Amino acid sequence: MLRGRLESSRALAGRLRAAQRWYVYLILCRSGAIYTGIARNVAARYAQHLAGNGARYTRANPPRRLLVKFACLNQSEAGRMEAAIKKLAAAEKRILVGKSGAAARKSLLG
Repeated sequence: MLRGRLESSRALAGRLRAAQRWYVYLILCRSGAIYTGIARNVAARYAQHLAGNGARYTRANPPRRLLVKFACLNQSEAGRMEAAIKKLAAAEKRILVGKSGAAARKSLLG
């Protein structure tokens, strides 16, 4: 019985960590541009972009689809990754979409 409770508390702790995790996400806009942002809940933030309540950029350039999201260790890392991605050329951003989170982090942050 104790083992079952322990596993349940581990699962709960994992869900809590996931809820506190920050993500960097890339959205393909209808114009072909790639928008980069950070959020804790990417699905909710993407819904805001779709509804026209997101960033000013996505109000002017509506999103077509979510390309990728990368989990980050904390908000600071998410912000640094976002800044590094925004400095990339469009072709480099498209290459980044095919990478895993660890590979993206390594190529952006060293």
